[in-house]
Amino acid sequence: MTKIRENAVDESWLAQRVEPILEPEIPVIDPHHHLFVGGPLDYPVATLLKDAQSGHNVVATVYSDGGNSNYRKDGPVHLRPVGETEFVARVTAFYQDGKSGPRLCAGIGGVADFMRGAAAEEVFQAHVAAGQGRFRVIRGHTHSDTDPAAVVAGVNWPPGLLGDKTFRAAFAKLAPLNLAYDSWAYHHQLDELADLARAFPETTIVMNHVGGPLGVGSYAAKRDEVRALWRKGIEAAARCPNIHVKIGGLATTVMGVDLWNRATPVSSEEIVKVWAPWLEPCIQLFGPSRCMFESNFPVDKRSHSFAVLFNAFKRIAKGYTAEEKRMLFAGTAATVYRIAL
Repeated sequence: MTKIRENAVDESWLAQRVEPILEPEIPVIDPHHHLFVGGPLDYPVATLLKDAQSGHNVVATVYSDGGNSNYRKDGPVHLRPVGETEFVARVTAFYQDGKSGPRLCAGIGGVADFMRGAAAEEVFQAHVAAGQGRFRVIRGHTHSDTDPAAVVAGVNWPPGLLGDKTFRAAFAKLAPLNLAYDSWAYHHQLDELADLARAFPETTIVMNHVGGPLGVGSYAAKRDEVRALWRKGIEAAARCPNIHVKIGGLATTVMGVDLWNRATPVSSEEIVKVWAPWLEPCIQLFGPSRCMFESNFPVDKRSHSFAVLFNAFKRIAKGYTAEEKRMLFAGTAATVYRIAL
């Protein structure tokens, strides 16, 4: 089949799928989205607001770094990522009173070079200063694999970073600054993440995108093998009480879950059918108080709208109590990213 929408958001195509909003009263904090200016995944504040107001009760969101998005153009190279935090804080300042709709980017996450060791604290502090009281988390990109198909945005990190002494010297500076750590790593790196969590039990760690089960390249024909190793990895991570998990993100290209190459968009029922085998084990192992449903927009918006995605999440959460749903949709994110509800 010809690839028709592989790397772009098509609003007119998404508009073909309209569903009634399920349980619209449940408060939602979206703990993982980006802002992009231009390009096939263009996602400005106005579009974020439109998605947040598309029917579900979104009360706040958390910004996650966008990979060299709005970095400073000059000055010390190690401080250039702070420009992203400056940009996000500035363009969403208007929404922080809660009177103008959802508190967009009530939490902000950015990146820093952990291989600067303890000196990375300078960058952490610069992010905090630039965040106007909203900077909450450093996102660590450590995804590494020998298969070229697993490369994301042209970047493949060296193996073993999570155990590197220099990396850990930087990591040790997070907890004293009350900063969490968002981990973007692949399924075969989860044992390394668990080892890091055990070494730093006072640091809150968030495992992104249900632990990154790969499904492209050489992994496409090894789904059972991937699932077995992934399951072992999330079990190890779940035994670490300081690790939380973002439930979603499976439309990231390297996951190999192609739901955008269709004539019409998927329904929430179809998302559940494809995603549930990866999402439900995480909720069962970590418990609702350590899980949070995420949009990963606009990356995942290539295959579904915000309204349809959160309908799918509500279908997955159908059997949970009202308190457990509160944690899954907002409570866990509020606790981890220090957002007042």
